[in-house]
Amino acid sequence: MKSRVIHEQNGLRTFALAFETGDEVLQEITRFAAAEGLDAAEVTGLGAFSSATLGYFDLEKKDYEEIPVGEQVEVLTLVGNVASFRGEPRPHLHAVLGRRDGTTVGGHLLEAWVRPVLELVITKSPGHLRRETDEETGLPLLTPSG
Repeated sequence: MKSRVIHEQNGLRTFALAFETGDEVLQEITRFAAAEGLDAAEVTGLGAFSSATLGYFDLEKKDYEEIPVGEQVEVLTLVGNVASFRGEPRPHLHAVLGRRDGTTVGGHLLEAWVRPVLELVITKSPGHLRRETDEETGLPLLTPSG
């Protein structure tokens, strides 16, 4: 993955990231966020995956039902944020993926492998965001007191 700062003003820093074939998206974003000290950032992107696993959160089970996507897909939308959870950066991303026949599948991004490219824009806020485990759902949710 390659990256560079494309804008910086008043504490906001915007990065462009270009992922390469074979990169695992969440691992790379987590590694990048740790290196750059990102604990409050917005993420948007598009590109393509060779395969991915999305998730649908089942409130009754308090766990994600996996949605395997075992084919080449276009990343039509990738959006989310990065916040601090237990002192480490934690990306939270959702994706809408387009299949060859024009149908789509979407959900929480659990894992994905890039092919041939993924382009992200990450904007770091000068503030801080923190996640804490929600007792009712078990999810690491943003805290307003951040």
